[in-house]
Amino acid sequence: MTKNEYHHGNLKVELLKIAFDFIKENDVDSLTLKILGDATGTSRSAIYRHFASKDALIESMILDGFEHFDAVVTPILLDKNKHLIDRFYIAGKEYINFATDNPNLYRLLFGKKYAITRERLVSLKDEDCSGFGALKIAIEEGQANGILKKENSYEQSIVIWSSLHGLSSLIIDGFMDVGEIKDKLYDGMFDMFLSGIASNKIKLLSTLPFAHKLMQPEK
Repeated sequence: MTKNEYHHGNLKVELLKIAFDFIKENDVDSLTLKILGDATGTSRSAIYRHFASKDALIESMILDGFEHFDAVVTPILLDKNKHLIDRFYIAGKEYINFATDNPNLYRLLFGKKYAITRERLVSLKDEDCSGFGALKIAIEEGQANGILKKENSYEQSIVIWSSLHGLSSLIIDGFMDVGEIKDKLYDGMFDMFLSGIASNKIKLLSTLPFAHKLMQPEK
């Protein structure tokens, strides 16, 4: 596509798409505005109208990246057509899948290098921050229904999110080949999380023969 085929309404979107495609195969440090210009045949001045610097590009990528991440996790957690335990299980799986399918994007969103930029743009207290708000809502739903312990939902969400982040990071960084047994590790982590957050009533009921599946997600 040549620069004459671009219009003011779609150039920024196209540049971001190229940037995200680039970091699927390359690290973020290798990304430059020149790469975007070469890929689109667009003049440098046209790119500068949308991104005055690489830092400006990174900011837009962080915001868009969290929106993409959120779109994966949030609908699952808020889908009341599914049992709450199933929602937790599936959403956790999709969190890890997103991270492992997009390792460089995941590092951009959660890594240390761009932490200052990220913290200025988003917060875990934002309701739409990559599913975190939806996780908190789902936990509070479980508390209201007597499925989960009535404790601080924000802190419970942090513990779950931290566990998912930790396992995801180990996998994408190739630590001790945990990627080869990620499903087994995830299932074990999920069982531990559930046993820690479930209400005493549900734990007691789940010991009965006819109700043993109360604490088991569909796999």
